[in-house]
Amino acid sequence: METKQHDTYMGRCLDLAQNGRGYVAPNPMVGAVIVHNNRIIGEGYHARYGEAHAEVNAINSVKDKQLLKESTLYVSLEPCTHFGKTPPCTNRIMEEGIPRVVVAMIDPNPVVSGKGIEVLRQNGVEVTVGIREDEAKELNRAYITYQTKQRPYVVLKWAQTLDGYIDRYRANDECEWITNERARMLVHKWRSEHPAIMVGTNTVDADNPRLNVRCWSGHNPLRVVVDRRLRLPAKANVFDGSQPTLLITGNNSHALTRRNEFAGIEGLEIISMDFAKEVEVQILKELAQRRITSMLVEGGGAFISSFVKKNLWDEARVFVGNKFFGGGISAPTVAGNLHSYDQIGDSKLFIYRR
Repeated sequence: METKQHDTYMGRCLDLAQNGRGYVAPNPMVGAVIVHNNRIIGEGYHARYGEAHAEVNAINSVKDKQLLKESTLYVSLEPCTHFGKTPPCTNRIMEEGIPRVVVAMIDPNPVVSGKGIEVLRQNGVEVTVGIREDEAKELNRAYITYQTKQRPYVVLKWAQTLDGYIDRYRANDECEWITNERARMLVHKWRSEHPAIMVGTNTVDADNPRLNVRCWSGHNPLRVVVDRRLRLPAKANVFDGSQPTLLITGNNSHALTRRNEFAGIEGLEIISMDFAKEVEVQILKELAQRRITSMLVEGGGAFISSFVKKNLWDEARVFVGNKFFGGGISAPTVAGNLHSYDQIGDSKLFIYRR
């Protein structure tokens, strides 16, 4: 019976945690529930980066604090034991006299990993670990990748026709949509959930995208534009000053000469990299240093393929529209495992994982 109860309450923690999606990075999504005599008396989740953690919000929601001394705290991630933007959650748990804590997974952050559980146990708190652990890891897979691989979780996204093309060979700037409005809305939802979105020169040149969130509610991501020779016009939509943009160029004379044209654009930062030395690795390292935990890559076929060839991707989200082009630019290919499949109107969505 106890195991079933643990599963039920931890399931509620995982549901609550998802409310922080798109708002808590670079922190993980975490939910917490406080149970007294088989009744939930408090709930909370980490709502926004820099604000109170799930455990504290759950404790604060309890009306009768005396009940905490006879309650069990369920939390989807190990409570922290260090000072960051907020005080350690372990301190608050012990101050309130909560005798039992049930944890889904250990925090992979080396600053925390195992230490929160150890502190609680050393101070007489009964701790159970591993309840619905796989689901907790799935929820925070981007955070885990960031902590263990020191790079963002990379999500590749493209749409292709039934005959395997992502675009026609164009004679003008007119773009032909492959998918439907529902699929495009879903893409904007994804943009709101990732701290960064990246494209290459050809995509900006052909489509002049804005790379913002329009068909959904949420934060605009950091736009990352890779343009080795800096041949894009300063008037392109990605340089409109409406949201933070990182422009990555090469160390060539053409790029250095054109920098002045971009001076004064609000929110734009330009950095140079050596494109002869695994620039994809350099980009991910740079973004990790900026605490970007996940990134959506919406570049063209060649740009996406460069990350595939170096195994620098974690997930590929591939729309297949109900169209034939009969020729054009071929879609990338990935050698991953099919994770899920959905029908989005007259389009299909395949999600692959490495």
